[in-house]
Amino acid sequence: MNDTPSYAGLLNAVAQGERRAADYLNSWAAVTPNPDVRSVIHSVALREAEHGLAFEKRLDELGLGLLDRPDSEQQLKMAIASSTTLTDREKFEQLKLGRTAKKDAPDVFDRFFENKDIDPQTGGLLGRYIAEERDTGRRFAACYDALCAASAKAPKASANVPKSTKKAAKKSTKKAAKQRA
Repeated sequence: MNDTPSYAGLLNAVAQGERRAADYLNSWAAVTPNPDVRSVIHSVALREAEHGLAFEKRLDELGLGLLDRPDSEQQLKMAIASSTTLTDREKFEQLKLGRTAKKDAPDVFDRFFENKDIDPQTGGLLGRYIAEERDTGRRFAACYDALCAASAKAPKASANVPKSTKKAAKKSTKKAAKQRA
């Protein structure tokens, strides 16, 4: 009989996603020249790091460990976030942050509670996480809107990632793969 909860994969995915988000947001906060952006990004990075640890802790309490599932886009996200040539607005756009969901669009979190096996402790953790993620979305949207308003006369930044950023991320990914081998 398998004692692994049916929602263990969800907990693992959230833990890893949140830790990775904290990594690239911390990199962004370290290089942004805008103190208002830095404040928002830093606060959210702390929240993401806490979520990653809380979900890993819950996995541990369930007698499980965090399973590493590599993210092929993490190196690119790190390159974008740590770039000193991209504007904060371009980073929001390229990382697909700061956009408000359309009222009739499906909520990414709707499916979290479809699993009827979730225990109360995990349910409480998921509920807090979802509320905080929605708040993060609102904070990012407000920050992005302020950046857009400040640069209203400037042409809209391209959604394409500059070749130099892609090249740096690819080189970093290859280097990391060699180090693991």
